[in-house]
Amino acid sequence: MKEFLIVLVTALPLIIIAVIVCIVLYRKTWAKAYEQGCVTTKAESDKIIGDADTEAKRIISESLKEGESKKREYLLAAKEEIHKSRIDLEREIKERRNEIQRNERRLIQKEETLDKKLEIQDQREIQLNEKAAELAKSEEAVKDVLQKQIAELERVAGMSRDEAKTLLLANIENDLEKEKVTLIKEYETKLKNESVDRARDILSTAIQRCAADYVSEATISVVQIPNDDMKGRIIGREGRNIRALETLTGIDLIIDDTPESVVLSGYDPVRREVARIALEKLIQDGRIHPARIEEMVEKAKKEVDQVIRQEGENATYETGVYGLHTELVKLLGRLKYRTSYGQSVLIHSIEVSRLCGIMAAELGLDVAMAKRAGLLHDIGKAVDFEMEGSHIEIGAEIARKYKEGPQVINAIMSHHGDVEPSGPISVLVQAADSISAARPGARRESLENYIKRLEKLEAIANSFEGVEKTYAIQAGREIRIMVKPTTVSDDGMVLQAREIVKKIEDEMTYPGQIKVTMIRETRAVDYAK
Repeated sequence: MKEFLIVLVTALPLIIIAVIVCIVLYRKTWAKAYEQGCVTTKAESDKIIGDADTEAKRIISESLKEGESKKREYLLAAKEEIHKSRIDLEREIKERRNEIQRNERRLIQKEETLDKKLEIQDQREIQLNEKAAELAKSEEAVKDVLQKQIAELERVAGMSRDEAKTLLLANIENDLEKEKVTLIKEYETKLKNESVDRARDILSTAIQRCAADYVSEATISVVQIPNDDMKGRIIGREGRNIRALETLTGIDLIIDDTPESVVLSGYDPVRREVARIALEKLIQDGRIHPARIEEMVEKAKKEVDQVIRQEGENATYETGVYGLHTELVKLLGRLKYRTSYGQSVLIHSIEVSRLCGIMAAELGLDVAMAKRAGLLHDIGKAVDFEMEGSHIEIGAEIARKYKEGPQVINAIMSHHGDVEPSGPISVLVQAADSISAARPGARRESLENYIKRLEKLEAIANSFEGVEKTYAIQAGREIRIMVKPTTVSDDGMVLQAREIVKKIEDEMTYPGQIKVTMIRETRAVDYAK
C-alpha cells in the first residue's frame, strides 16, 4: 500500500502536465491554422485534430514512460531507505537487547551478592547470640566464683569486705602520706639550694656596691707619700686636716702603720679619684691646712670633671655614637672610674657597642641604633652608688629622662633578662654583654672559673670508656669528643653522648647550655709494596 501511494504521488503530476500540454498544443495548432486560413473544411479540421491527437498521444506516451522510469527510481530509493532504516532499527534493537541482558545479569549478580551477605549476616547474628549467651553464662560463673572467693577470703582473713576495704584505704593513705613527706623534703631541699644561690647573687651585687676589704681593687686607692712625717701633716692639729679632707670629698682616709702610703676608702669611685688628686697636690705643695685643702679639692673636682667629659666624648667618638645629651656623655665618662669584677665598665660598654654594631651590620639591622643601645646599656652604673634600685632600673630612668628611644630603653631593661626583649636590637645587646663579660681574661674572678669549667668538662668526658681525646671549645659552651671506633659503635656513641650530658648536668653549674659533639672515625690504612 505504501509503494502504491509513492507511485501515485509520483505519476499524478506527470499525467496532469501531459494533459495540460496536449490542450495547449491543440489550441495553439487550431488557432494557428485558423489564422492562416488553412482550415476550410471539416475534413481538414479533422485531419488537424487527428494530427494533434497523435502528437498528444505521443507526448502522453513519452510522459508515461518517463513517469514509469521515475517511478522505478523512486521505488528503488524508497526500498533502499526502508532497508537502511530496517538495518538501523534492528541494530538499535539488538543493542538495547544486549544492554537489557547486561543489566539483568548485573541485577542477578547483585541479588546473589546481597543474598550471600544476608546469609553471612544471619550466621554472624546467630554466632553473636551464641557468644552472648556463653558470655552471660561465663559472667554468672565468674560472679559465683568471685562470691565464693570473697567468702573464703573473709573466712581466712577473719574480716568482712568492708573491713578489708577500710584497711586497704588506710594502708594507701599511709603510703601517700610518706610520699607526700618525701616530696615536701625534696622541694624544701631544692628551695634551700635555690635560696643559697640567690643569696650568693644578692651578696655579690651588694659587695660590688659597698666598701669592704676583700674588694680593695674596687673601693680603695693608695697614695704614696715621701716619708712618714707627712702622715702627721695630713692628720693636722687635733685631726683638723684629715677631717676637712674627708668632709669635702666624702672619702675615708686610712693612715696606719703601712710605710709611706695613705689609703683612700670609699664606694664612690669619682669621689675617691677627687680625693686622690687633691691629696697628691697637697703633698706636692707641702702646705696642708683646711683652706688649702678646700682649694685643692675644688681644683681636683674640676680636673676630674674635665677628665669625665673628655672620656665620655672619646667613648662616643670611638663607637661612632653621636647626638647624645651632654649629661649622658658625662655619665659615660664617670664609668671610667667604675669597675665590675675588676673590669672597667666604660671599656666594657665601648666593647659591647662595637660588638652590637658588628652583629647588626651582619644581620642588616640599624647599626647606629645597635651601637647606641650597647654604649648606654650600663649607664645606670655611673650613679648606682647614689640612687636606690638596680643599675637596670636607674639606667632606664636616665634614658627616659634624656629622651632616648624605646629601643634603647628596652635594651637597657632587658640586657640581664629582667624583661622580655622587644626587638632584635635588645637581643644583640644581651649577646654582646655576655660575650664581653664572659670571655677569658675579661674579669679576674671569671678567668679561674673559666679554666676550672674547661678542665671539669674534659675530665667528665675522659671518665667514659672508649674516649680517646676531648676538646672543650667556644669558652666551654661546646665539648668535642673523639672516641675509639673499635670500642664504641655508632649506636653506642649516641647512648654515651646522653650519659655524658646527664653527668655534666648533675655535676656542673654553668650558664646557658653546653653542646656535646661525639666524633667516631674509622680509617683503613694499607701500604703498596
